[in-house]
Amino acid sequence: MRPSHAAWLALPVALLSSLVVAVPSPSAYRDQQAISAPTLPERSRWRRLSGHLIDSIWGLPRSETGSVAKILKTNAQAPSHTLARYGGDVVLRFNVSTSEEAKGLAEAADTLLLDVWEFSQDWVDIRLSKDIVGPLLGLLPASLQQAHTPLLRERDLAQAIYDTYPSPRGPSARSHEPAHTPSPMRDRPFSPALQQNDGETNIFFSEYQPLSVIDPWMRLMASLFTTHVRRVNIGVSYQGRDIPGLRVGVHPTNDDKPDPPKRKTVLVMGGLHAREWISTSTVNYVAYSLITGYGKVPSITRLLEDFDFVFVPTINPDGYVYTWETDRLWRKNRQQTSFRFCQGIDLDRAFGFEWDGAVTTAGNPCSESFAGEEAFEAVESKRLADWAKNETENNNVEFVGLLDLHSYSQQILYPYSYSCDDTPPGLENLEELAIGVQRAIRIAHGHSYEVMPACEGNVGFSKKKQTKQRLWPRMEASGGSALDWFYHELKARYAYQIKLRDRGMYGFLLPKENIVPTGKEILDAVLYFGSFLSESYGLDSAVATAEGAGSESGEVEAQEDAGPQEAGPVAVDEQDQAEEDWVWVEDIDPEGVQWELKRRRRR
Repeated sequence: MRPSHAAWLALPVALLSSLVVAVPSPSAYRDQQAISAPTLPERSRWRRLSGHLIDSIWGLPRSETGSVAKILKTNAQAPSHTLARYGGDVVLRFNVSTSEEAKGLAEAADTLLLDVWEFSQDWVDIRLSKDIVGPLLGLLPASLQQAHTPLLRERDLAQAIYDTYPSPRGPSARSHEPAHTPSPMRDRPFSPALQQNDGETNIFFSEYQPLSVIDPWMRLMASLFTTHVRRVNIGVSYQGRDIPGLRVGVHPTNDDKPDPPKRKTVLVMGGLHAREWISTSTVNYVAYSLITGYGKVPSITRLLEDFDFVFVPTINPDGYVYTWETDRLWRKNRQQTSFRFCQGIDLDRAFGFEWDGAVTTAGNPCSESFAGEEAFEAVESKRLADWAKNETENNNVEFVGLLDLHSYSQQILYPYSYSCDDTPPGLENLEELAIGVQRAIRIAHGHSYEVMPACEGNVGFSKKKQTKQRLWPRMEASGGSALDWFYHELKARYAYQIKLRDRGMYGFLLPKENIVPTGKEILDAVLYFGSFLSESYGLDSAVATAEGAGSESGEVEAQEDAGPQEAGPVAVDEQDQAEEDWVWVEDIDPEGVQWELKRRRRR
């Protein structure tokens, strides 16, 4: 069991102090030049308390708080009151290659309550104060004390935070209006094409948008496209905010069957972790592309006739608002816990299937992966699960797919997350579709996404003699995920968690210029995903061509096929349509025929 915060505070000072002897100096992370900027607010009470405790334990010099304000641009558009103080923090990448290194790093991060940003098979990214670099290295094996590099130094981290906030448009807005208000939208109202008169297009996707802009935009989409768009409410958050979504699909109106088949539905969601803004923007981009492509792009039209898509840009509205108003790197929801100084539960560790918070993070509400004291204690996770179960039980819905968008590291993960020891029943189909989605992204955009089971994203592996050896322990709790719950409990046959750009250069602070390119990547992924499902379920309108967003104005244009399903038509009689039948063709020049190869899928 991981030590609780109470156990950590009880560690003898002499023991902890002895760990920092002969540790490499962290002076390399202090060499930043400063620029002046507005003074930032005080840290939270817990951050102040933990800082004082660490200072007293290791005898660290008090950090140069004045340098915090000097890190940022004087003309930064995020108001000073919207940003928690990160001017003294850095992001380090540790290269992990042995079991001892993985174990030591996991225990040290847990002991010091560090923010583990991301991890993969052989590296771990951690954000921490530059004053804690020395103590952290003192807790690590000697081999790890030199096996790290800075991804974002203090200046770069603070600047990257400011750069993710919207830039006001126009001279008056630049000098007076706060960036988190929807000022760009007030001067130029929404339109179906989201265009400006000066020729700039897709203004909605040129910046990250706050919830105060996203919710009206969703209402606008529902009011403009009444034939195939409906606004839905998933539930109410801990602080009383709606969790809005868009249901996109065309319901048949001429079906006289007394017991119609269930409506096959794909859930596309983002924002389980509040700071992952690119996931929220990407959900909106894909939704907008399907909405505006209906009736114009044949493949999208057929797709929305076969399936419903429910788009939920942020499952965690309280946390998302908090990242705009107070703390850009906040991860959890804003629920009160048993420890008054540490709020929030990790929504992606709070679902009821294989919840393991009692073993990992229970009793430590200050952990970034705190799973609550029991399954579904997190309000938003419970609301999502209740809504989904009600859809299946009372609204004639069958969830056939889940795309849970996160950042970062460019990975396509399939069940299970909680353990690598159990094999999902539809493993071959899951792998086949994941590889197809990966290929669709690579062919259209040149970016490589790695395909793996979600459990491997939580545990390190090294390859020896063509076998995988597990590096234990996990970097964070892995049970209770939304991915596993939808796959196992709701029987969503094709459930994936997709981690978006990038691979660590910016991490959660992906520049706004990546919003549209990332959206196009996932749009191609969704279209391939839909064509695969159409063929898998044997629908008459199955399509194999992936058509995506072609221009920044929001028009949807046809793109090259991302998959190999349709190479051309083959003329055969109606009685020979079954996939298992042989078709004998005589006296035909083989060079003049394009042959269609069908794959038999396991049902």
